[in-house]
Amino acid sequence: MVSIIIVNYNQKDLLKKCLDSARGQDFQDIEVIVVDNASSDGSAEMIGTYYPKVGLIRNTRNLLLCKAYNQGIKKSKGDFVLCLNNDVILDRGYLQEAISAAGLDGKIGMVSGKILRMDKETIDSTGLFPGRNRKAVERGYGKQDKGQFDKPGYIFGVSGAAAFFRRRMLEDIKDENGYFDERFEMYYEDLDLSWRAQKIGWKAYYAPRARAYHVRAATALGRAPGDAPIFPDLPGELKKRYIRNRHLCIKKNDGLLGYLLNLPFIVLYDIKLFLYMIFKRSECL
Repeated sequence: MVSIIIVNYNQKDLLKKCLDSARGQDFQDIEVIVVDNASSDGSAEMIGTYYPKVGLIRNTRNLLLCKAYNQGIKKSKGDFVLCLNNDVILDRGYLQEAISAAGLDGKIGMVSGKILRMDKETIDSTGLFPGRNRKAVERGYGKQDKGQFDKPGYIFGVSGAAAFFRRRMLEDIKDENGYFDERFEMYYEDLDLSWRAQKIGWKAYYAPRARAYHVRAATALGRAPGDAPIFPDLPGELKKRYIRNRHLCIKKNDGLLGYLLNLPFIVLYDIKLFLYMIFKRSECL
């Protein structure tokens, strides 16, 4: 069984499309659980009306991503878990391709498909990596898909937009802060989880035939499709969390040698962010 966990906050229309794509998978041994973070747009009522087989966890406040995903994972029963943003639509064969990729090696604990934007031409992610500045890098981000990432193979980690996990790996990396480290709340939680798994011997794999389509930033910000900002346009509090979580991820996961070798890149990126906020977004300080 595959358990699909979807976290939702006031995105009823996007959630419906996401649920339809989950329900339409060729692989049908699934359970779907929606963790609703106190939506006020009728999302929970819609699930009860149109998706009676979907498990629903209704929170009384917005717990953001990490705590909500952990709630869903704890309740789920599948041998594999797909943590799916509510602004993602899956191709019919996504789960089958992901399961086939995981079956190549018992130490593959994470699988990424080819995640495109909604235009089906622009790449959103073909795998997650830590940059030398320790920024989370989505491979291929923003590039036109010309087949340059059509070769399957091992990667560092998986994007949180559509993160397919082996349950055994999730149980292996779980600690007092949960599967996803709840201190992160949102941002860098996917890189942190991937890094922790890599450090104890788990692997990540890229399966390009597993395709999904993502409305970037709609899950986090509750914005309309097509209005998906990149980092500099985040509201102040989210920007602070983004900056804080990068350093928390470094502190938790980077070894001393790796940190020292990459320190110039880390510092230069910090200076770049600091100067940007002073001269362009001083209200965020």
